[in-house]
Amino acid sequence: MSLSHLYRDGEGHLDDDDDERENFEITEWDLQNEFNPNRQRHWQTKEEATYGVWAERDSDEERPSFGGKRARDYSAPVNFISAGLKKGAAEEVDSEDSDEEEKPVKQEDFPKDFGPKKLKTGGNFKPSQKGFAGGTKSFMDFGSWERHTKGIGQKLLQKMGYVPGRGLGKNAQGIINPIEAKQRKGKGAVGAYGSERTTQSLQDFPVVDSEEEAEEEFQKELSQWRKDPSGSKKKPKYSYKTVEELKAKGRISKKLTAPQKELSQVKVIDMTGREQKVYYSYSQISHKHSVPDDGLPLLSQPSVPGKDAKVPGFALPELEHNLQLLIERTEQEIIQSDRQLQYERDMVVSLSHELEKTAEVLAHEERVISNLSKVLALVEECERRMQPHGADPLTLDECAHVFETLQDKYYEEYRLADRADLAVAIVHPLMKDYFKDWDPLEDGTYGTQIISKWKSLLENDQLLSHSSQDLSSDAFHRLMWEVWMPFVRNVVTQWQPRNCDPMVDFLDSWVPILPVWILDNILDQLIFPKLQKEVDSWNPLTDTVPIHSWIHPWLPLMQARLEPLYSPIRSKLSSALQKWHPSDASAKLILQPWKDVFTPGSWEAFMVKNIVPKLGMCLAELVINPHQQHMDAFYWVVDWEGMISVSSLVGLLEKHFFPKWLQVLCSWLSNSPNYEEITKWYLGWKSMFSDQVLAHPSVKEKFNEALDIMNRAVSSNVGAYMQPGARENIAYLTHTERRKDFQYEAMQERREAENMAQRGIGVATSSVPMNFKDLIETKAEEHNIVFMPVIGKRHEGKQLYTFGRIVIYIDRGVVFVQGEKTWVPTSLQSLIDMAK
Repeated sequence: MSLSHLYRDGEGHLDDDDDERENFEITEWDLQNEFNPNRQRHWQTKEEATYGVWAERDSDEERPSFGGKRARDYSAPVNFISAGLKKGAAEEVDSEDSDEEEKPVKQEDFPKDFGPKKLKTGGNFKPSQKGFAGGTKSFMDFGSWERHTKGIGQKLLQKMGYVPGRGLGKNAQGIINPIEAKQRKGKGAVGAYGSERTTQSLQDFPVVDSEEEAEEEFQKELSQWRKDPSGSKKKPKYSYKTVEELKAKGRISKKLTAPQKELSQVKVIDMTGREQKVYYSYSQISHKHSVPDDGLPLLSQPSVPGKDAKVPGFALPELEHNLQLLIERTEQEIIQSDRQLQYERDMVVSLSHELEKTAEVLAHEERVISNLSKVLALVEECERRMQPHGADPLTLDECAHVFETLQDKYYEEYRLADRADLAVAIVHPLMKDYFKDWDPLEDGTYGTQIISKWKSLLENDQLLSHSSQDLSSDAFHRLMWEVWMPFVRNVVTQWQPRNCDPMVDFLDSWVPILPVWILDNILDQLIFPKLQKEVDSWNPLTDTVPIHSWIHPWLPLMQARLEPLYSPIRSKLSSALQKWHPSDASAKLILQPWKDVFTPGSWEAFMVKNIVPKLGMCLAELVINPHQQHMDAFYWVVDWEGMISVSSLVGLLEKHFFPKWLQVLCSWLSNSPNYEEITKWYLGWKSMFSDQVLAHPSVKEKFNEALDIMNRAVSSNVGAYMQPGARENIAYLTHTERRKDFQYEAMQERREAENMAQRGIGVATSSVPMNFKDLIETKAEEHNIVFMPVIGKRHEGKQLYTFGRIVIYIDRGVVFVQGEKTWVPTSLQSLIDMAK
């Protein structure tokens, strides 16, 4: 709130020089009259009511100064104020002149009556209310205003333990007297008239400030508002730069400006000067120079004393500008020279390193030239001794010694040299002469040692592929193909396939030495066509030499290459067995060697088609007669047990043997038999079968059925005389046979558990699998088949697995195998057969 509303004339009107507004700042008058209910209010003018804060006001009506002094218009006529006299204009001019002096003012210079003016009051403000403003009322009246209230504050303090006359706090450490205020003498700043501490503050806080320190601090703060507090001229400060500082500056600027090349084309508008300027890079701003006439006052402008800065007596901006240019140019030359010197030093270091490397390369080249000259001398010596009709012809062992020398002493040159051409020129003629009288079928191991030595000398170990394309780069492969291979071709064309042992022995002895592709060429292009031709001409009915005697020896070498021969062999054997009878045992001797050669599926199909029907006919002709039994037909059938599968043999017995056998037993029991003979007859027939056949469930069922028939016969009382002890004998027989079956089953389970344990599968895991996947995994381990998931591959959200070479997936306990176009469900046994 402004104090302007207090200055009124006798009629209560505002002064002409006062502003008709009410400021919102909290002034000293507001603080003094905070508790004065009768303070004068400001009357709002009509203009203020209409425009509010946008009402017009003079520029002089600004915020009051620190001391409450207002700027006034002294050209206006004098108005008389009832509260006092207005100071004259001359006195105010003198005070302004004194404020503009630059010399420091001491406390003694202030007049004694220089103090705060009394407040010019007006209106209805009573003199008795002045105690609120000065804060000078005695302590005795402190709190007396509570007598006009209900005294709630005093009561609350007393309830909380406050004792009148003592300080506040738990230990009564609070001050008793209110804070005293000391009136400043004049309108100067805080501390301008010395210490302002009261007697009370000195008692409560006994800290004495040094007057000298306060004076120095006052002078220091006062000098901040003066241009030259000491009154003397400032000495010019000179800055010196050494050459090292310039060099360091050049190195730093070089490092900093390197990444700033991208900003070299940036447009910059400089509006910091008197005129707008345009630069096309930031570097132009950093290198710009001050224009000589920038910042200088215009000569045409009138100088106002006390406001404008003083013009220096010696000012040559053009000369200063030129000197600055010369200094900067000299600095740039020093920096450039330093950079050039550093560049030359770096160049010297780089050239010295290159000189060292060149010296090393030169020494290496000299060594290489020396070694090559020695190698050339050895090769020329070999060529000289290779000439026909020479005095000292070169032998194969001496040639091998020369190549060993080249490999040991001059390995780098030997490895980089073209060994194929060197071997063709020197080794090939000697090798042809060495093998000219060689017969591979008579002496298969001839030359293996010498060829092994040449393999270590000539073969290129860096070649990863082994094919006929290596002839141009591998000297050993070329040697074997051009020198050794023609002798083998001549021998194979004259070789008889039925005389296989010499050829098989010959190739077995040369397998470790021969390149893989040469051995494949011999087996595929030379041996297999001869065997195929011989199989086509073979007749199993007329040839006395079994075919397996000259085919099976090739299995270790050819393995799957013989698969195309098996189909015609089975066809010819099938045609030969059309008129065969089981009484002829020669068929078993011919077929038995092929059981492990043919695949299980093809062998079983061959047996079912050609052998099982013949055996069924033989069992159908068998006559069972307990009194006179002929066993030849039964022996012919049982003799094929190892050749045909157990299921096929059991099928024959179920169809052609057990029905007749049980019928004979029933008829015998119905005619008052001798149970001892029946028991012997039963045990005799059972002993004719092997344990593997007896363990089959169908065979067990038939023999148990026979026991049940005998038990029913002895248990029935209907009929003629019963033999004494027959019932007990039959019961004992039944109990004994069934106990044997139980012991055999337990023994089989124990063997299976031991086999599973030997394969590393625990008894707990060999029990019932947790799920179908575990069952497949167990079967895969039993049959040595790889079963593993395919990483990152799924079909309809199901994980794919590899079971051998087959891709499968499992869905709700069903195995699906990938077919040509779709996924086909299959059984576990079929899956194992396909994987094998």
